[in-house]
Amino acid sequence: MDVLGIEGWKPEWHHDAEALAATHRHMFVRLIGKKLRSSRLMWDVAERGWFADGPVILDFGLSRVEITHRKFDECAITWDQIDTTLPVDLYEHFDWRSDPHAALRNARGRPLRAVNVIERTTPADWRPRVLHAVEFLFDGARLAIYNAMDENGITDVPEGDLPAAHWRRVHVA
Repeated sequence: MDVLGIEGWKPEWHHDAEALAATHRHMFVRLIGKKLRSSRLMWDVAERGWFADGPVILDFGLSRVEITHRKFDECAITWDQIDTTLPVDLYEHFDWRSDPHAALRNARGRPLRAVNVIERTTPADWRPRVLHAVEFLFDGARLAIYNAMDENGITDVPEGDLPAAHWRRVHVA
């Protein structure tokens, strides 16, 4: 069965930043120095807006990385599994839109310098770290695909504006 009506997409969910980084490091290393060519978001035509439950697709030419979040702290990264020329078979009013978010447009055309997984640190013994985001650092831009409580969020808030405490970066590439 297709996830979210996306043919061929088989996300594997992670809730640990170290495991997520280790699983995908070999693919992200290949993207360092490559320019972001375009991006795609799942679009709800009837609602005229981004369907934030669907994956965020970043196209670097060499490969497309597909990122999505769910639940409180789960993230899946897939590679070249989604063919955006095929219709989304969830309902009849979903489609793919190219570069519809300002943060994605700001990163387009810029070379990738680094990729990190960001965790929030908490004082709770039962959950001292929570997987929060996949961060892309480009020449002159920052892009983070983050967990917005059971859906994706996208931000380009500069690194210097992030809180200094309660965050941990796991370097991927």
